[in-house]
Amino acid sequence: MASNRHLGRIIALQTLYEYDFRDRLGDESIDLESILNRNLERYEKKIDDKDFVRKLTVGVNRAGRQLDAMIAPVAPDWPLSQISIIDRDIMRMAVFELTQFAGDIPPKVAINEAVELAKSFSSDSSSRFVNGVLGTIWRKINEERDEQSKQRSEEHTSELQSPIVIS
Repeated sequence: MASNRHLGRIIALQTLYEYDFRDRLGDESIDLESILNRNLERYEKKIDDKDFVRKLTVGVNRAGRQLDAMIAPVAPDWPLSQISIIDRDIMRMAVFELTQFAGDIPPKVAINEAVELAKSFSSDSSSRFVNGVLGTIWRKINEERDEQSKQRSEEHTSELQSPIVIS
């Protein structure tokens, strides 16, 4: 399954990259579903988890702005407009996995897969950049979850300590 998912991530990345590239050129005929189906057909016999690929691709495409809002503050020296399409798509995919597949995919796997995609499909320095950005985002996600958990715990404790009033 793991290597199958690696291939699935490659297919998702190819699909997102083509879609974003054609969108940037103003191609009004682009259709994400058509691109995805064409890319899936190429590997039909090698990919079992088409549902994962579809959820990842469509989810990243739909949540692009929200994912960018998580990436941008972590890389202030690199505005999203200056980050290559491939690097941005790799990071979007990983952040989507970290947030939407949290119980299904270990965070280290999502980040490592993104680093490997950057090594394979981007520039020499991209893998370090991607790793740094995603590591920071993962720490922020954990801090927010810890804070929410702490607040719920404090609320529960204060409810238990409230005096019981019988009238």
